[in-house]
Amino acid sequence: MTNSQHYRDALKLRQAGMTIIRNAHYPQDPAFMDACDELGLFVIETTPGWQYWNNDQAFAAHVYDDIRQIMRRDRNHPCLLMFEPILNETNYPDTFAVSVVRAVHEEYPWSPVACACDSRQNGREHFDIWYCHPPTGNPDWSDKEEDSTKTYFTREFSDIVDDWNSQNSIGRAARAWGEVPQLLQALHYGNPPYKYTTVETLWEMPRKHFGGCLWHPFEYQRGYHPDPLYSGPFDAFRQEKYAYYMFASQQREQPMVFIANELTPFSPNDVTVYSNCDSVRLTIRKDGSVMTQRPDREHLAMPSPILTFPGAWSYIDDINNARNHGRDDYFLAEGFMDGKVVATHKRFPARRPARLQLAIDDGGQPLRADGSDLVTIICSVVDAHDNVRRLNNEHILFTVEGEGQLLGNEQNSGNPVAVAFGTAPILLRATTTPGTIRVKAQLVYEGNASIAPAELTVTSIAPEFKLLYDVRATPNTDAIPTAVRHVNPHEETSQVPQRQ
Repeated sequence: MTNSQHYRDALKLRQAGMTIIRNAHYPQDPAFMDACDELGLFVIETTPGWQYWNNDQAFAAHVYDDIRQIMRRDRNHPCLLMFEPILNETNYPDTFAVSVVRAVHEEYPWSPVACACDSRQNGREHFDIWYCHPPTGNPDWSDKEEDSTKTYFTREFSDIVDDWNSQNSIGRAARAWGEVPQLLQALHYGNPPYKYTTVETLWEMPRKHFGGCLWHPFEYQRGYHPDPLYSGPFDAFRQEKYAYYMFASQQREQPMVFIANELTPFSPNDVTVYSNCDSVRLTIRKDGSVMTQRPDREHLAMPSPILTFPGAWSYIDDINNARNHGRDDYFLAEGFMDGKVVATHKRFPARRPARLQLAIDDGGQPLRADGSDLVTIICSVVDAHDNVRRLNNEHILFTVEGEGQLLGNEQNSGNPVAVAFGTAPILLRATTTPGTIRVKAQLVYEGNASIAPAELTVTSIAPEFKLLYDVRATPNTDAIPTAVRHVNPHEETSQVPQRQ
């Protein structure tokens, strides 16, 4: 991952209303920690290790060294909230717990410094913060908060599975599966009808249980199971699912409203809306009918309960309007605060696909010509009015010209790309020469009634630091750089070793 992509990830999490990140069980890139400093995200620093213990003293020595090294590297980051020096989900001896807490205090001899561990693990009495699920009343998914001297936190929530082999879960919904799985996933994270650790149950807790972390923000390919992990509010290309907007509605910094309904023949009749406003007015169709709802903050603890407008969408009514009156239905959601409209979202049904549309997802970070930096380019299938056509099975062929390279090919489904939920994403990497990059997208199978292709121009800029690299010639290509290294212009370049 490039430094810019680490920043974009942190930015997306912050925009989703997240305020704390529990790092995974390996050292995160310093660029991610820097981004958390800048964007105001707290971080829980974890120790490498997962479900494994070895009684050989050399194993523990390696773990102690990991703890000290990662603390020495990251202890001055303002984003650091607490340390998790244990091995994740591991049955270790009490002596290990004593040693890791001592190591943390030796490496960070100032006060305060907090150490966290699971509430059921050996040596838990030596730690300041205990990980546990809130007492929801479900004995399978809750813990007792028994020690008044401890602070509590939920290290992972939402990933409830059937048998840990099949690994079916309502918390796992691929974006490509469409509206209903995404809606149910978001409800599962927020406030489902069953008792489980959710946004609602976490907000119900007293302040001594001060939060929790969702597992996991981004879809990713695991090594121990053939299926990707479809958890989280983003897919692997960082495209938002409905859950993103549910989480974003829990923050109060920026007023927002989002209609989680695509107005298709298969869309639910009950329309879900996520908003952090005091009330939401939903105008339905051009007949002007209006429904207004207020979030039930009197009976629910979460900042912005999910809103549902029953029976608001009717595909049959949409057919009648289109056929008999020649007009499109639409939904207009208006969010009110202090009696004023502060946020709006409007949706039309997507009609006949007309063209492809390309957009760059760079998070405000320019593409740098360092031979490594990359951005996501998203191709959408849209109608004549730029409404995304979610119901589409086209395949998109991408071509790149100029100072860029498309990452992916037919063997890894990176090009052509199948449209899923209306979009097809690719990764675009810069060369080492700043300049113009032209990205083109067209249907793989074109015909007389094909939708129009699209083209996007991206401009890469010079890298922040000078690039030093060897140049090697090959029989069939121009000279290409190898072993690219970023070098501060004030650094003594003569001391940089050259690698072949």
